[in-house]
Parts: sequence; structure tokens; C-alpha cells
Amino acid sequence: MVTTGGRTESRSLLQVFRTADEDVKTLAGSTPGETVALFEFLLAICYASKSNPPVPERWLDWVESRQPFDEAVKWLEDEPDDRWNLFHPSMPLGQNSQLAPYLNEHGVGPAQLVIEHVGDYNQFFDHHHLEHPKPLTAERAFRAMLTQHAYGLSGRARISGQATLGPTITNLAVGRLGARIRVIALGETLGDTLRLNLAPTTRRGTFNHTWTVSNLPRRGFATKPDGRPVDGPADLHSVLGRSILLGPCTLPNGETGVGRVLVGAGELLGPLSDSLVQDAVYTGTGATAKPLGPSPARALWREAHALYAAVADRSKRVDLYHRLATLAEGQVSLWAVGLVANKTAPLSWLSDTFPYRPGREQDLRHAAHTGSRIAEYVAASLGKAAFAAWKIAYPNPKPADKKLQIARFDARPEHWAATEQPFHVLLDRVVSGDSVAESLETYGTTLAESATTFLERRLDSLPSNARGFQARSDALRTLAWEFDKPKAPDQLKSKEKRP
Repeated sequence: MVTTGGRTESRSLLQVFRTADEDVKTLAGSTPGETVALFEFLLAICYASKSNPPVPERWLDWVESRQPFDEAVKWLEDEPDDRWNLFHPSMPLGQNSQLAPYLNEHGVGPAQLVIEHVGDYNQFFDHHHLEHPKPLTAERAFRAMLTQHAYGLSGRARISGQATLGPTITNLAVGRLGARIRVIALGETLGDTLRLNLAPTTRRGTFNHTWTVSNLPRRGFATKPDGRPVDGPADLHSVLGRSILLGPCTLPNGETGVGRVLVGAGELLGPLSDSLVQDAVYTGTGATAKPLGPSPARALWREAHALYAAVADRSKRVDLYHRLATLAEGQVSLWAVGLVANKTAPLSWLSDTFPYRPGREQDLRHAAHTGSRIAEYVAASLGKAAFAAWKIAYPNPKPADKKLQIARFDARPEHWAATEQPFHVLLDRVVSGDSVAESLETYGTTLAESATTFLERRLDSLPSNARGFQARSDALRTLAWEFDKPKAPDQLKSKEKRP
């Protein structure tokens, strides 16, 4: 699926590459993760067809001259049709045909293919909804399959190892993108976006058309194998993270769809070198450094400072952010995506976009770091204000009731929900060239005023008596005191309290 001038439509792979710089603006999956999976598939084709700069010195010219994707088009035109057949009997695209003898007896409805529909992978849970026979279109099933390869969660597959390929086929590993934030640099067109994210290399690797026909070593399922090495980016971006087989059926309109699926454990990869994770944003330093992962407790905008740090600290490693900083002009957006899960249960997709302009790396980093710190301080101050109100409103509380009673006056949820928009306004102002100090001043004032309003609304539930008035007064006074403390960010202090 692609977006062209506001419309979403389906196009063949050849059409996508032929028109990547004409009218195709972006990819459009049904979820952020599905869109990323489609983009990964296109990157794999680019690497396999040598549609990437061979050396770092060529990358900037490759991007600025808008190098066409003629090699990708030619590679696809020269490929045998059988290699791209989703329902080929012995080498189905992206699948493991070794599951074919077991599909009719052990397969389930195609809902299992869709990450958001699976629910908890735990095999002891009730999964009757996965037996539902409602078919998927071939296109929808293909996109869902790519998403499983990239983002599939750990757990126990709904497949019998004893009755099929072996005991370890039930052991689902986390997909290669399932535990980290994936960052994609977005350009004006799909072609621009592809070029921005294609790393320069001559070691491009093997495209994974199918499980059973490949020069790469494939695992067995008798025992858990060691992770295999990746032979290049084409291999990585098309890796078969699940053993999947799609069972064809005829849809009411006469087209071929998918009515039955089997999903089991797929490939296991060895440790990846930095050159294969060009977009990774690291938190921590030294031995404690690890890729930034999705969190149900923290929105992505609260981690924007780590993203801008990756661009600003480009002396550390040569990667996507190092290359972006060499662009002569123009604004690029950094799109961050992650899958939030509770162990084996998918919860939601995290997705956010952050502006970037070459030459403003340090300003953006400072603005994001300070903006996040201000937001954290406001949240802590609202927590203290809620406690102040609670102490007066409930003079003889039961310990078991304390948490809920304080929550009555705690405006932090409203604060966090309302801060994302001012934070993005802050970044937009900085990237457009406005003064960082003035932009932060406006941002801090907005947060302080909003926090006071949110607290006042929480306090409106207090009774109109002496105790209620006292609780209200103490809470508002506490919030004002916190904002004027010496340790408070200057942007929250009243003007007479500033240094």
C-alpha cells in the first residue's frame, strides 16, 4: 500500500520502484509496525539489487542527485515469477513449505497471522477466536506475514512440535525489531526515504525469498540452534523470523485469499554488528549502553533527547545519524516506531515523528533534553501538590485507601497527555531557527500554566467548607513553591525568582 497525493492505493513492487520519486509519497500499512515491515522489505530488495551506494563517499551524492532505482526495477524484472508466488507449492514467498503436510490438520484461521489479533501467545489461554475461518485477502495476509517476521513476540506457538517438525518449533523468539525502537529518516517521497536509509556497503547479502530454497543455512527444529550469522543487509531486512505457511482459499469475489495458516518458530540470528543496525538509538554508556526500547510508561517524545544525542554525538560511530548530519540543507523527519507488549501479549504500537535539520543538532538535543526535564519536574510537583491536598482532606485515612485518595487530586495524567503537543511545538520552533532560550521559555510557561489549571480542576471536587478551602490552598501553594525552588528549571520560576 502506498500514499499518493492523499490517496492510499495498492501497487506492484515494480510500480513502487518506478514511481518512487514521482507521485508515491510514503508507504501506508494498517499499523505503524506493518508500515515498517513493508519498508524493510523494500530495503532488502534495494540491497539485493545493488541499489545502494557502495562506499560512504558516494552516499551524499546518491541522496542529493536522487539516484533512480533502475537497478531494483531491472532486478525485479529479471526475477522468475515463481520466486514471488505467495502460494507456490514448494517455495512460497516468505514461508516455510515444510509445514505443508500439516496445514489441513493443524492449521487455524488466519487471525493468528495478525499480531494485534493473536492476543497472548500462551498456549494454555483460550484462543478460540483464532479458529475463526474468516479469510484474509492475499495482500492483507502478505503484509501481516512481513510484520510477524519483524515484530513477532516470544511465547509458545499454537502448533504441535511432536506432530509436525520437531519440539522447538513451538518456541517463538522475539522478532528482531520486537524489543527496540526502529527509526526511519523520512524524505519528501518514498524514493527519498529509501535513499536516506540505505547504508553504503558492498557486502549486501542474500535476499530471503523462501525458507526451503536458499544458499543460507536453515535451522532444524529437533533442538534449539545457535543463532546464524547474517551475510548482509539484504539478508537481515528479509529474514524469516517465523516459520509461516499460508493456506489459499477462494474469496467471494473469486480472488485467491488466505483461509488457514500455520505459524511456528523461525530463524534465529547471531549478534548483529553496528553496521547492520544503523538506526539504533542507545541509552546508557559503555557496558550499560543498550538500544532504546518501547515502554508502556513513557511516550516516545519523552525519549527524543536520546534520538537527538545520536545525531549530535556522531563522532562515536558512523551510522544513519552521522550521514544525516552531512546533508547540506533541508529538513528531515525521524520516525520512531516500537511495539509495546506485556511479555507475550501485544498492547499497542508507539509511533512519533521528530524534526531534524542539519546544523541544528546541538540545539535540538538541548531543547529536547531540557524540555523533557521540565516536564518531569512539573509532574513531580503535581504529585507533591496532590499529597498536600490529601493530608488536609483526609485527616484520619485508612492505609489501604491512601493511594486512591491521593489519586483524586493527582493531575499528572492530564499533564502528560497535554505535554506532547507543546513539546513538538518546541522542537518545530527550534528546527525552524527560533531562539532555543525563547522557545524553552514559552514551553515552560505553557506547562506551568497548564499544570495549575489541571490541579485546580482536580481540587474542584473538594467540599466548600474550611477543610476543603484549606486543602485547595495548600495544594496550590505547594505547586507554586515547587516551581520557585532553587533547583526548579528556570523556565518554571516567576521572574523575580530567576537568577
